[in-house]
Amino acid sequence: MNDKSVKSGILFAIAAYTMWGIAPLYFKLIGQVPAMEILMHRIVWSVLVLVVLVGITGKFDKVKQAVFNPKVMQVLLISGVLLAANWFIFIWAINNNHLLDASLGYYINPLLNIFLGRLFLGERLRRLQKVAVGLALFGVVYFIVSYGQLPWVALALAGTFGVYGLLRKQVAVDSLPGLLVESSLLLPPAIVYWVWFAGEWSNMLTNDSTLNVTLICAGIVTTAPLLCFTAAAKRIMFSTLGFFQYIGPSIMFVLAAAVYDEPLDGNKIVMFGFVWLALGLFSYDSLRQYRKIRKALKHAQD
Repeated sequence: MNDKSVKSGILFAIAAYTMWGIAPLYFKLIGQVPAMEILMHRIVWSVLVLVVLVGITGKFDKVKQAVFNPKVMQVLLISGVLLAANWFIFIWAINNNHLLDASLGYYINPLLNIFLGRLFLGERLRRLQKVAVGLALFGVVYFIVSYGQLPWVALALAGTFGVYGLLRKQVAVDSLPGLLVESSLLLPPAIVYWVWFAGEWSNMLTNDSTLNVTLICAGIVTTAPLLCFTAAAKRIMFSTLGFFQYIGPSIMFVLAAAVYDEPLDGNKIVMFGFVWLALGLFSYDSLRQYRKIRKALKHAQD
């Protein structure tokens, strides 16, 4: 990889995670629309955008390969349902003033991925990774003891997206064709919901043009950061890409505390503090491992 490619990859990564971070601003614009209806629009318009993108990139052959592989389709059906659940919880959290919880969920996600990798893929945890997972777990337990309740929004977001990533890691299909197949499997129930159960906000014949355009933009809000993420993944190492993943939840945290005035009491600060400390250790360990691998490769080439 040349320096120009790496630099463009870094810019794509920053763009992807920044768009994911500011996504709550979009969903707040349509906060009057029920979460289930926003999810429905997100599915419908995402399919249309993805069909165009897959056509432009010439990847319909990979879509066909996935469709005619029963095992792949079974996995993509499950991963699609998990993705829809993640989207729904995220939308509901934003429009019900739980953006801090959503932020926490995406902070926890990389640490949960480590745990899932150990549990299901047999990946060995390095010492600092074990400490990081333990610190994050302690922070969550502290919150449970302090409040007497689970931070269920954060855990549900981290859990659904973590298991989604685990499934997608084990299925042989590229991200863009895979997302099109997943979204297409969700399209029939989304259309049934639109026809039979959706409320007045989804009647595009009676809505004003501003609301209709905003709802249609759900497809762009869904796919634009994914395209940037895919472009970044092609240009920089995946371990390097991981260092940018905290941009999204950090922006959400600032929006929740500074813009939307969500309550941030001492117990939540303590919990976030343990999670941030865990992520600091995780990042340090990842950077150290990245440098070790890079040094080994350099010696091998000499």
